Amino acid sequence: MSILEESTIKRFVKKFVAEVRSYNTAIFAGAGLSMPSGFVNWKELLKDIAHDLGLDIEQETDLISVAQYHYNKHKTRVELSTKLVKEFARDAKPNQNHELLAGMPIHVYWTTNYDSLIEDALKKEHKTVDVKRTKKQLAVTHPGSQATVYKMHGDITAVEDTVLIKDDYETYELERKLFSTCLQGDLISKTFLFVGFSFDDPNLSYILSRIRILLEDHQRQHYCFMKRIIEGDFKVTDFESEDERHKKYLYEKIKQELKVEDLKRYGINVLYVDSYAQITEILSEISSRVKRNSVFISGSAHIYSGWEKQRAEKFITSLSKKLIESGYNIISGFGLGVGNHVISGAVDELYRTNSSVNDRLRLYPFPQSDAGKELWTKYREDMISNAGITLFLFGNKLNEASGEIQAAEGMKEEFRICLEKGCIPVPVGKTGDIAEDLWNEICNNFDNYNIPGHFRNLYQELNKADFEDDKIINTVITVVNEWNK
Repeated sequence: MSILEESTIKRFVKKFVAEVRSYNTAIFAGAGLSMPSGFVNWKELLKDIAHDLGLDIEQETDLISVAQYHYNKHKTRVELSTKLVKEFARDAKPNQNHELLAGMPIHVYWTTNYDSLIEDALKKEHKTVDVKRTKKQLAVTHPGSQATVYKMHGDITAVEDTVLIKDDYETYELERKLFSTCLQGDLISKTFLFVGFSFDDPNLSYILSRIRILLEDHQRQHYCFMKRIIEGDFKVTDFESEDERHKKYLYEKIKQELKVEDLKRYGINVLYVDSYAQITEILSEISSRVKRNSVFISGSAHIYSGWEKQRAEKFITSLSKKLIESGYNIISGFGLGVGNHVISGAVDELYRTNSSVNDRLRLYPFPQSDAGKELWTKYREDMISNAGITLFLFGNKLNEASGEIQAAEGMKEEFRICLEKGCIPVPVGKTGDIAEDLWNEICNNFDNYNIPGHFRNLYQELNKADFEDDKIINTVITVVNEWNK
């Protein structure tokens, strides 16, 4: 059974998607988020350090103390710092989970990680990032920033200032109290999703306890992923009997259950997964659903084949207006004969309801210079990557050389990109031209396009000859609504 079919996960996805769309979310990233990119965990990082102390790292659970013991022995952090530089300064790339999180409209990221993978993923999404590594940086706001990353334990760019040994944790409230204050504010006002975090950090435990005491039963609800303890994870070794292995499994299972129950005191709800790959599956679903609130309208019309001009323009305007009225955001590339009317309908409704145009309508006018035209494919990819659903309307253009009307090849390319990006295609066949061709392609091959059975009659209605224009518009809205359920 898919992890997304489980009722607890389904409820979480629905709630979290709503919070993301309302810009009320934050991410807290632990070491587990970066491990798929090739970074080691703390045990591996401190293995040689523990050996130098005569300890077996596999038997140690308090790794902060191991780092402190090494400092106590040598009275220097040089070897520890060298380990960090060697591990985290190497070239690593964000993994799929980084990219999924960075692609969502989430503006706040907290992390105890020393690497720069979150920032790298955000920059890859063309977002301006404000990184807070020191308490002095908290007082300065990066102009035009679209995401803030709080490195509460510092990072590899200033390894000498990282939070690393027990001394650093014990003086945290003196040296980095402003980070604690900022985090408390975000935990109170935003819904957090903890990814790759073990909840063994004493700073975070202190902060969570302060909030619990202050707010009592009025804490905001947060979520974290946790890999379920399963017996198959415990293998029989040369030094253990089957009975000892089973007892070890039962012990760890009890510890996990107690920890999960304790986290509820802080308003943190645990989402069990059986494998780390399931986290990617869940994040992919969240990303897809969040984007479905944004509809890209692909269209081009030098003439409105089979439509009287005034009627076609009213149809486009009314459709755009209805999408905004229904709570959806619109993305437009200013397609000839379509884009202007999309904008008119959207702006009319946004002004009527006193809503923000910038938040609900995103415009991508195509560069018209020869150099700009060479970038059109990349431009289309960036544009469509922000949408979860694409509507296709009409689809013709004038061949300036011959003076003839021909198919709008750009719409075909947008259809291809739409499929590549996991965007849902909704061709309004009744508008003719490329839109009708795409409608025929999908309706004749529903299985190839993963259109569920209960959607198929709705898609068929998008080219009903006896449907009035308002009925076609209502059908489009119904299709979009169904995809958002």
